[in-house]
Amino acid sequence: MNILTTRATFVALSVLTLVSLTASSSAQQQISPAAPAPSAPVAQQAAPVAPQSPAEVTTPAQAPAAAPQGTQDVSAAPAEGDGKQQKSAAIAGLKELSPWVMFWNADIVVKAVMIGLAFASLVTWTVFIAKMIELAVVQRKLRSALAKISDVRSLAEAQFALGAKGSVLSALIAAAMREGRLSAGVSSDAGVKERAASSFTEIVRAEGRRIRVGMGLLATIGATSPFVGLFGTVWGIMNSFIGISKSQTTNLAVVAPGIAEALLATAIGLVAAIPAVIIYNHFSRVTKGYLELVGRASGAAARLLSRDLDRTNVSMSSGAHARAAAE
Repeated sequence: MNILTTRATFVALSVLTLVSLTASSSAQQQISPAAPAPSAPVAQQAAPVAPQSPAEVTTPAQAPAAAPQGTQDVSAAPAEGDGKQQKSAAIAGLKELSPWVMFWNADIVVKAVMIGLAFASLVTWTVFIAKMIELAVVQRKLRSALAKISDVRSLAEAQFALGAKGSVLSALIAAAMREGRLSAGVSSDAGVKERAASSFTEIVRAEGRRIRVGMGLLATIGATSPFVGLFGTVWGIMNSFIGISKSQTTNLAVVAPGIAEALLATAIGLVAAIPAVIIYNHFSRVTKGYLELVGRASGAAARLLSRDLDRTNVSMSSGAHARAAAE
């Protein structure tokens, strides 16, 4: 009985010991998850400082990979800004286009063409002013001279009426008197008149050549200026196409200035050619009228020579009849 009691007591103590150990271990397990809870913020703060897992190791590698995208976005924004600035500058340049600006921005060949055409236009207007004054003066002098000899009876009276004025009629009268003096003693009046007519023809031709001086230049400018301007236009458009190929764009802001500069050469060519043609036609009509006056002057000189020859023949025949009657 005592043995059984001792054994029962021992078993009871063993059970109590196991229960106590089990309770203590379970209590420790329950306390260990709760204990780290207060230190969780510290672990969270330390985690970015010392990453250990592979996922955390690869995260920084991904971060630089994402960085170039941001760089591209940042660089793309300035590129777009530069494009807008260039476009706005080109639009502003289009608004500022003027003949003077286009001339200074043109190619050297186009600029040389423009300068040559401008010089040709200057020559045209210079010839116009000079010829207008010259034709007005010679026409007035010749009309006045014709009016003065309208009532004279001989070459000597005509020369006295005209005086020493350097008109074409004075030259015709002097040629007629010279031929009459050189042909003194010649019985053939027809020969004298023929030789005088030949001298008159030479004087009229020389006067026609003199009065047409400068008109050939007007004809040349009027005929060639459009083609010279067209050459400048073709050259400028060729340079514009070369610029398009280099810039690889067909934007109007890029193409328009070069084409405008090229077309300016054609415009200047027309500005030089059109007045030259009009002035040439005008001077052709005026010159034709003046040469008609010169023809009238030649006829007047021929008539005076014929009268002098007839008087000479009459006086000679009267003297012969008087001598015959005296005999």
